[in-house]
Amino acid sequence: MEPWIEYSLPEELVAQEPLNNRVDARLMVVDRVRGTIGHHHIRDLPRLLLPGDRLVLNDTRVIPAQLRGLRAATGGRWQGLFLGQMGEEGDWRLVCKTRGRLKPMEQITLLDREGKPAVTLWLLEKLDGGQWLARPESEFSTTPLSTTELLNQIGRVPLPPYIRGGNMVDSDVRDYQTVFAKRPGAVAAPTAGLHFTEDLLRALKQSGTDFSSVTLHVGLGTFQPISVEDPSEHPMHSEWGELSDAASQELNATRTANGRNIAVGTTVTRVLESAAAVQQDQEEAISTLRAWQGETDLYIRPPYEFQAIDALLTNFHFPRTTLLLLVQAFGGSELVRHAYDEAIKEEYRFYSYGDAMLVV
Repeated sequence: MEPWIEYSLPEELVAQEPLNNRVDARLMVVDRVRGTIGHHHIRDLPRLLLPGDRLVLNDTRVIPAQLRGLRAATGGRWQGLFLGQMGEEGDWRLVCKTRGRLKPMEQITLLDREGKPAVTLWLLEKLDGGQWLARPESEFSTTPLSTTELLNQIGRVPLPPYIRGGNMVDSDVRDYQTVFAKRPGAVAAPTAGLHFTEDLLRALKQSGTDFSSVTLHVGLGTFQPISVEDPSEHPMHSEWGELSDAASQELNATRTANGRNIAVGTTVTRVLESAAAVQQDQEEAISTLRAWQGETDLYIRPPYEFQAIDALLTNFHFPRTTLLLLVQAFGGSELVRHAYDEAIKEEYRFYSYGDAMLVV
């Protein structure tokens, strides 16, 4: 049997913006034990979940990492994506896109959101993986600005290309961010979390659902499709994550009380399963989870024995991606294949701003 769930998606099912009320998004409930599929809405979660269940949220915050500018030497257009800082100088790591070949010590004039010159960026050296090391100079500003301040001034929301060609509108600043985002560092949103509102969180709390937070800074690799026929040969990207001691104790207490730990998104799944994998590597029992932080390149695909999660809330994903393989590993390939066929038939909205699936 092929490892891939292949499907043909009508273009109109690719969501270009979220619904006016996030909780009106549809929610497919996939029951692994019964092999059934049910159709609900996100607003139904308080009655679908059980008292004592725990939703685990990713509190990463999307940074305005998409940059636009002009090459000083040629006037040609330039695009970049901020990936982080490194070294004592706090130099930037970027990926760049432009016509022609970029050279070390080339200058880029970064433009603000109104198209005005804002920052001079020096491309210092090319790094592995097509990345560049660069240094900004805020010569257009009267006072030095931190990286966070600079990005907030000139950066754009790093939308994936299937949403309006990656071109943001003002509402994306709010829409492409979870209401519980706290820790800046992601270049893509943990999209399962986009469905939650403050009102829904309160309603869930009142119905007996508990919450814990972990962090996974979603990286550029999340967009990378699998280009090899054998998925085991795909080089898995690395992302930084953290499971705090407090959160691990909460998760352990939930299982002790026979509740379910429900991962809100594949990013949360990677954090929790990475923590469990470290304990396995150290030949420790996984009856309880311990705190963990660091880079993870954990690659979850069928077959995989899950240690840390009991249910998964996730959006609908592209075929031939590590995200969909993770969902297949948890839900079972045949059941997930049937669920995707059903989602297309019932005209669910797909991808970042689309509808969701709860696999129990």
